[in-house]
Amino acid sequence: MKIPSADTPLYNHPLPVIEQWLRDHGCQQKKEPLNCWDVSRSQWQAELSLEVEVLSVRYFQAGDNGDDVVRSFPYSLSREDVEAAIFSGP
Repeated sequence: MKIPSADTPLYNHPLPVIEQWLRDHGCQQKKEPLNCWDVSRSQWQAELSLEVEVLSVRYFQAGDNGDDVVRSFPYSLSREDVEAAIFSGP
């Protein structure tokens, strides 16, 4: 399956391509629920969730007071923009 160009909105990517893209960035799919993925970096840990209308990210204990930081990205954003926003960290 050919991956669309990086400037293509996520809603134009087939689900298997999005899943491979997440794997390529070191994300690991959870067994339950299958729409959730874990990602760890040296400075932060997060959970990604492929929701109906958005891709949500919860960065654990990333707030100033140790709270989780949650961000949501609509599928109308390009893969390139979502990638830059998510993987740069909280």
